[in-house]
Amino acid sequence: MMEHQDEAGAAYDGVVELYASLFADRLETQPFSRNMIGTFAELVRATGNLRAVDVGCGPGHLTAMLHELGLEAAGFDLSPGMVDHARRANPALRFDEARMESLPIDDDTVGGVLAHYSMIHTPPGELPALLAEQVRVLAPGGLLLVSFFATDGPEPVRFDHKVTPAYSWPVDQFAELLTGAGLVPFARLVHDPASERGFLDAHLLARLP
Repeated sequence: MMEHQDEAGAAYDGVVELYASLFADRLETQPFSRNMIGTFAELVRATGNLRAVDVGCGPGHLTAMLHELGLEAAGFDLSPGMVDHARRANPALRFDEARMESLPIDDDTVGGVLAHYSMIHTPPGELPALLAEQVRVLAPGGLLLVSFFATDGPEPVRFDHKVTPAYSWPVDQFAELLTGAGLVPFARLVHDPASERGFLDAHLLARLP
């Protein structure tokens, strides 16, 4: 896991400004993602625990969106360049460099975790460890929203992402991973892609009992 994440971090360090410019609109052109994040924020607010973390926050655009939606949001990313950009773009918010398998957060303290396409580069065998870490920081009743590329096939598919290799997942299989981590998936949205990638886009909402 260490080698894979080091490679991903270095790859994203090389595209910080380009990546930030592509997502500066905070999902204004992606209504499905925008509305799923809005639903996630509403449900987190309803728990009474407003703490939320954006895991793999990149340039911080969605961390800022969560803040605007009423959450006490913080962002974490393994790319120093992304974290530096996020801090400059949103100086009032907390951003820290961190690995997804060891978040600098106490156990059972967070109302919501957002993982917006941030685990797509993780090899299938390493994904349960990242989900276990997200469950560790969630308080009882807390929510996870995970977004990823989906495939209709029976197994995850490795493909050449523009930044570094990534994986698409069968939605049912990803939901089973959430269940195995101790979460209860309760909502999903799967839709045609908004680009020429060809993969479906998938969003799963799950709750920690």
